[in-house]
Amino acid sequence: MDNSHPAHPAHAPHPSHPAHSSRSSPPSGRTVVVTGGTRGVGAGIARAFAAAGARVVACARRPPPEEPAAGVEFVPLDLRDPPAVRAFFDALPRLDVLVNNAGGAPYRLLADADAERHARVVELNLLAPLTASLAAYEHLRRARGAVVMVGSVSGSRPSPGTAAYGAAKAGLEHLARSMAVEWAPHVRVNTLVVGMVRTELSHLHYGGEEGVEAVARTVPLGRLAVPDDIGAAAVFLASDAAAYISGASLLVHGGGERPAFLDAATADRDGRGKGTG
Repeated sequence: MDNSHPAHPAHAPHPSHPAHSSRSSPPSGRTVVVTGGTRGVGAGIARAFAAAGARVVACARRPPPEEPAAGVEFVPLDLRDPPAVRAFFDALPRLDVLVNNAGGAPYRLLADADAERHARVVELNLLAPLTASLAAYEHLRRARGAVVMVGSVSGSRPSPGTAAYGAAKAGLEHLARSMAVEWAPHVRVNTLVVGMVRTELSHLHYGGEEGVEAVARTVPLGRLAVPDDIGAAAVFLASDAAAYISGASLLVHGGGERPAFLDAATADRDGRGKGTG
């Protein structure tokens, strides 16, 4: 019995696969919405898409602290207001890519606040991306577009002081995987799982420059990410180079964090065959 598969001409697209003019073409000429796109990671993402030739709409509750980059338009929007979110997306003439970046949380131990306060963190970091994605769906389906969720390593490890945020980011990653199945083949959905990023608010999390440098030394690549690192990864997931990637979680964390037990252990790690197992 011949179990070989029928041959296809080299480089020819499979009959059931969409043809792409360039597997690495950037999102030039496309319309991209970046939620929370006015500062920090969101501003880096907006800049990256604009540099790739996209028309970028950055939406947030507050205006940017400085003039947006060329190719970036700011629109005020509270993502926790579903009617306003629907009206915003309905008014767009087209949409190719949605980047759900808006989010964040103050440091607050669980027992130091009531459930309602923690619920507001979940609302911003999980329900708001769902609201935006649903409002954008028809645009994205027509454009055969993409959704990029901006997740966090806090969703996959203990997150003391930001537990509700970590729980919401874990939920966001699961939402993206389920959305990728339900909305296929018309819309691709992926998550950027982001590690520590140096932004204008880094001092609130890590202290002064000495604290930032100390934290950076715990990252295998030896530095914190900068917003442009996250922007480059988002552009990749939205591009034709990622045409067969959906339901994936892309770690953008510089290799993760050095396990604390390695520094706490007293075993002679310079000896061969010691301290393992």
